[in-house]
Amino acid sequence: MYWLELVAYFVAGLFAANGVPHFVNGISGNRFQTPFAKPPGVGESSAFVNVLWGFSNFVIAFILLFAVGDFETGFSLDMLAFAVGVLAAGAGLALYFTKIRKPATSANNDKNSNKTDKA
Repeated sequence: MYWLELVAYFVAGLFAANGVPHFVNGISGNRFQTPFAKPPGVGESSAFVNVLWGFSNFVIAFILLFAVGDFETGFSLDMLAFAVGVLAAGAGLALYFTKIRKPATSANNDKNSNKTDKA
């Protein structure tokens, strides 16, 4: 059943995209939300936990891509299913984290916003 392979490749895209913010924040030394924090998905876990969680997502994606069926790279339905999974997770994560993360402000932007132009 080829459609089950496509579903596996789509889910692999979900895991691959989900691994990126965790792994990048972790290797950058930043805390970030994980399912292990309190409350789950809202609280932040340590950088080390995020590296492990991000890498675990990559491993699951790899297993789904290469242990299920015969994944074809290039212009194929397999890659399309994977790409749609990445896009779906990316859009969903962007919407979710926009709601729960505080906007980043730099000290430099704060200083400049209080100044008025006296010309």
